[in-house]
Amino acid sequence: MSPQAPARGAERAPRGDRRRFLAAIGAAAGLAWQGRAGGAEAAKTHRVVIRGLKYQPESLVVRRGDAVVWVNDDPMPHTVTSAGDFDSRSIDPGQSWRFVTRRAGTYHYVCTLHSNMRATLQVD
Repeated sequence: MSPQAPARGAERAPRGDRRRFLAAIGAAAGLAWQGRAGGAEAAKTHRVVIRGLKYQPESLVVRRGDAVVWVNDDPMPHTVTSAGDFDSRSIDPGQSWRFVTRRAGTYHYVCTLHSNMRATLQVD
């Protein structure tokens, strides 16, 4: 069988041009993969359980952009409140509250309904 001729009006790229094009595509794909794997990690979701009138864990370190979900596993409502930074308002038993971290810093938070409940969120 003979190779098909290009369609009328179409031109075939010289073989060297096709190779350079494919090499450029491969290089771009490699850079995209390296950027994804070598630096910027995908945002993660962390979980804090409220149980026994405590936040568990009491100290958590996350990265900017990560989400933290507080799950109330106690039989009474609680809050997650860092004055001026975030406030869950009342989280009923069996419910949760999600917060996405935007700014780096150390956030000390409390339950406004149970003043002995305290914890720390460190955002890097």
